[in-house]
Amino acid sequence: MGAKIYHISYFLPSKTVTNQDLSVDFPDQNPEQIFKKTGVSKRTHTTPDVIGSDMAFLAAEKLFKESGKKKGEVGFLIFVSEGNDYIAPATGVILQDRLGLPTNICAIDIPLGCSGFTHSLGFAKMVIESGQADNVLLLFGDTPSFGSHPKDFALRSLFSDAGAAVWVEKSKSNAVGEFIYGTDGAGVKSLYVERSGFRNPIDKQWLENQEDVGGMPIGRMRMDGIEIFTFSLNVVPQLVANILAKNNLKMEEIDLFVFHQASNIILKSIQRKLRIPEEKMAYYLENFGNTVSMSIPIALSESAREGRIGEGSKVLLAGFGIGYSWSGTVIYF
Repeated sequence: MGAKIYHISYFLPSKTVTNQDLSVDFPDQNPEQIFKKTGVSKRTHTTPDVIGSDMAFLAAEKLFKESGKKKGEVGFLIFVSEGNDYIAPATGVILQDRLGLPTNICAIDIPLGCSGFTHSLGFAKMVIESGQADNVLLLFGDTPSFGSHPKDFALRSLFSDAGAAVWVEKSKSNAVGEFIYGTDGAGVKSLYVERSGFRNPIDKQWLENQEDVGGMPIGRMRMDGIEIFTFSLNVVPQLVANILAKNNLKMEEIDLFVFHQASNIILKSIQRKLRIPEEKMAYYLENFGNTVSMSIPIALSESAREGRIGEGSKVLLAGFGIGYSWSGTVIYF
């Protein structure tokens, strides 16, 4: 018994931020320069009344409509986000009720970002192969725009808000391969949301310091771009080598490499270091931006729609980033 991905759906909010829009806020950056630096032409931003769980809910409703799967069939629910509704209870519990799913299921949260898809897919595989459930509904929703300071060009030029839903189910073949995981908490401060929890919480002085934090009531995302770049180039090539070894595969046997869509410079650098042919790389930053834990399922969905993957394909997945955390596997079609 194994596990396989049966269906992927995603949701994008309607507000689009183009490079032309950004150049108005950052007059020292023209649209061509922005695209050259990031590989992004447009990003999607939500509104304050539509948060991560709302977009996950909309993606789930879309999945049930597109796939023909029934809500009453759901055996396990995992919600992945770093922007939950409340500190408590778990947002997965809220989504169980909101979607009208069975009450005899486990509903949990995984507070992860860039590695959130690959981590949660690994957990879904564990749940299914251990016999705890026949399927797992993975839901994703994040709003990096909420934590991006208006004057922070690096964050605003890269990140998008989105939601996604993925149905993983029991399979006679092991369509989801073996996993590699990694964690290095020493990198926490390279990418984190300052003043966003119980540790050093928001106070009056923070809210009134308009110049530095803009009165940001849920905290401010901080990113050290050079450290993130260095981490990615150090970790991802070894991650790929470990994934291949654990799954008894060689580089040339992989039909498509789907990495977390971090930034154009990171993806291009990984591609060069690993000598991956252009036709075997998934690049979906241009029209989606960095959608955090949704970037891999969106890339998979778009790759399938474009006919780049199909029956017999072997696809290597690798998520990496905030934490630091990383994980990956191979999926077989």
